[in-house]
Amino acid sequence: MADLLSPAAFGALSLRNRLVMAPMTRSRADADGGATELMVEYYRQRATAGLVVTEGIAPSEVGKGYCRTPVLDGPQSVAGWRAITDAVHAEGGTIVAQVMHCGRIAHADNKAPGADTVAPSAIRAAGQMYTDTAGMEPFEEPRELSSSEIPVVVDEYRRFASLAVDAGFDGVELHGTSGYLPAQFLSTGTNRRTDGYGGSTDARVRFPVEVLQAMAAEIGADRLGLRICPGNPFNDLEDADVEDTFRTFLTAIRSMRLAYLHVIRLHDGGLDNLALARGLHDGPLIVNDSYGLAEAGTAIADAACDAVSFARLYISNPDLVARVAGNLPLTAFDPRSLYLQGPAGYTDYPTAVNS
Repeated sequence: MADLLSPAAFGALSLRNRLVMAPMTRSRADADGGATELMVEYYRQRATAGLVVTEGIAPSEVGKGYCRTPVLDGPQSVAGWRAITDAVHAEGGTIVAQVMHCGRIAHADNKAPGADTVAPSAIRAAGQMYTDTAGMEPFEEPRELSSSEIPVVVDEYRRFASLAVDAGFDGVELHGTSGYLPAQFLSTGTNRRTDGYGGSTDARVRFPVEVLQAMAAEIGADRLGLRICPGNPFNDLEDADVEDTFRTFLTAIRSMRLAYLHVIRLHDGGLDNLALARGLHDGPLIVNDSYGLAEAGTAIADAACDAVSFARLYISNPDLVARVAGNLPLTAFDPRSLYLQGPAGYTDYPTAVNS
């Protein structure tokens, strides 16, 4: 486990170990998308991770998709997140804010009144999502963004990056997978535009490229990460040529020298997206999805990646680093409490010394 516990520098980000806490929606924000005291404790408990990546945070109410998920769009939300970053930093941790615009993966009942659901094209996603008001409901049909609106959305991301720094975050990660807005622009199944943001591969990658450029201009590319999973069909996503799309996208941003690339591996689908990422990204690589600790240590020792992110292990083992260092037993997580309200299954998992 020595390789997992070694320090690293990802751009301007300092990691005291290579155990990364993956971004996880936990639905504990307040009704207005504000960070809560419960969230302060949750992140504080896990601050020994080499890097904490927050749950997805919307850059606006329009970008919100799920119930009880946070928004970072002004001074009030900055103050709420500042309490979290202060708590993590007090424990010696490093934390980045993941910005997540859900696009068409949304329902009005989970947003502020009057907030639109938008996408590259007016194509409803197959499937449903949970709402506190009516249980499971179909995804809404989105409104297609006009050409003049797209720069406004790009600027929402830029402003998010600025507010994240104001809130004390060490950096920002763009959520570029799981069927959310950047992935909707990238994919042929969700982008049927005929203007400069759709049609050719170069046009489809334009939106996420401009988003990254805008955030990098605001806070520096060395404080900016990107999460991708080429070929991931989650949330009704499909692309006629995934490899071509991501070769074009990663080539377009290669010279930016992002702090890191965060890649979720595919277990099925025929595309080795880790190899694709390694071939087209020159900086640090974080890998994710169902890694065991031994496999993660081997991957780092073999230089297949620079860090590994864990989700389920961090849910139920807030002191995961101490457990790895001491070769201590791990606690299994309870999936039934993932999205509940309150501390159950959130801040009540014991540390090894108290279990």
